Amino acid sequence: MGIANSGHPFLWIIRPDLVNGDSAILPPDFNEETRTRAFITAWCPQEEVLNHPSVGGFLTHCGWNSMIESMSAGVPMLCWPYFGDQQTNCKYACKDWEVGLEIDSNVKQEEVERLMKELMEGEKGKRMKKRAKDWKRLAFEATSEHGSSSTNLDKLVREIIAK
Repeated sequence: MGIANSGHPFLWIIRPDLVNGDSAILPPDFNEETRTRAFITAWCPQEEVLNHPSVGGFLTHCGWNSMIESMSAGVPMLCWPYFGDQQTNCKYACKDWEVGLEIDSNVKQEEVERLMKELMEGEKGKRMKKRAKDWKRLAFEATSEHGSSSTNLDKLVREIIAK
């Protein structure tokens, strides 16, 4: 309901393997509140969606691949870590890289609404969007022909071939 109460349009991917039964059951008031500004589906091409210019933020559990895709697309995040490396990734996104806002593990709809509004409308959200664009530029530079990632990969391949 925090997402619904934020007033912002959204795409929500609810994978069937992550809910009990065949599909998630959302409350009727959620569906009524969001019917003109929500698209809920079981799958999407995440990297393509994140690179769409209309995307203003990404709610993520902070898996490493999702973090890299979001930062490479220049999209700030609402971070909701669950297990494994997700807490560490969340810490980096929120504290070190300044591109994320953390949702507390004891989720409250008011907190999700507040964080979503901050991300989309607030001053901190504007700073995060700028930082996310900076990280996007850095990722592009690093993976370009003479960037550090490309150079290091080429070096690794040469070392492996030489052995």
